[in-house]
Amino acid sequence: MKRTAAASTQSKQASGLVSSLQQRFVQGLERLARLHGTWQSFAPVEWFRDQGIHGGGIRFATQDGELYGRGSVNVSQVHYDDMPDKKLGSATAISTIIHPVHPMAPSVHIHISWTEMKSGRGYWRMMADLNPSNEIDADRETFFASLKQAAPEQFDSARAQGERYFYIPALKRHRGVAHFYLENYGTDDMEADYLLAKSVGEAAIDSYLNILAHALETSPEATDEQRARQLAYHTLYFFQVLTLDRGTTTGLLIHDQNDLGIMGSLPGCMDRDLLASWVSRMPSPQDQLLKSLIAALPEGPVSLVDDAVKQSLATVVRNHYRAHPEAIAMQASGDSIPPTVANHKN
Repeated sequence: MKRTAAASTQSKQASGLVSSLQQRFVQGLERLARLHGTWQSFAPVEWFRDQGIHGGGIRFATQDGELYGRGSVNVSQVHYDDMPDKKLGSATAISTIIHPVHPMAPSVHIHISWTEMKSGRGYWRMMADLNPSNEIDADRETFFASLKQAAPEQFDSARAQGERYFYIPALKRHRGVAHFYLENYGTDDMEADYLLAKSVGEAAIDSYLNILAHALETSPEATDEQRARQLAYHTLYFFQVLTLDRGTTTGLLIHDQNDLGIMGSLPGCMDRDLLASWVSRMPSPQDQLLKSLIAALPEGPVSLVDDAVKQSLATVVRNHYRAHPEAIAMQASGDSIPPTVANHKN
């Protein structure tokens, strides 16, 4: 099979951008691994949308290593150039999550995407959020300072949208400590918009690599207390992604050809009992969703999330929202909600 590419000039430019960001991040992560005495690498995994007729993608993934517990750097492009009845022309994105092993090294999530309609209208989505299990104020300020320099005019709005999107109502707290989120972003200057997306992506990647390097250089051997906080935080991350994250849900509803890639954001281990303690805080029908997610996890106080479990979890999420489409309105949002699922329909 061979992946085809979208034909428009803007989609080609966006594809070049996200591919360059992917290379920049993977090379930086592997360089850090070598500096710290491990040859942990990120292996390429390719997927195809409709046997490649409508694109697909490639992700660089690693897991259960000495430095990175879970890591996935995904690039994808889906297009409908051969389907005139589709409103969507193409969707091009990088979406990445890194969960280091050491509990003093924070996780990070970065997403940059370009969505282009066949009408010629298009918009960017830019997200970056720092996710430590053991918080360090200086890391948050470093991450924010880098993003503010990259997007000085948009920073305050992006920070406010991020604070809204990553809030977890049931737990009355946020996922992460530094949030940047621009949704449905576009001006009359397409070149300036492209350069902003490039600047934000590069700033988030470079800032995180610096934060991670400092953590690895300065953190002593992890304590049991730090590891316990990491497990609890990874459980919260799992909870937010699978009950609130609109991008994860819409990706699973649009197609089932990249479930493992979409679920690549999940940490490796969960506290099943902690998840169960949150069921009573969930509104209906999301309480049923959480119960079904817990049932898909291996039994035990610590549940390993391997590829088979990821596939089961993807099926749970997909079945839930097909049975309860109204529940999508209960998911996280910034200042606007793009019609992502509707874009892929006729």
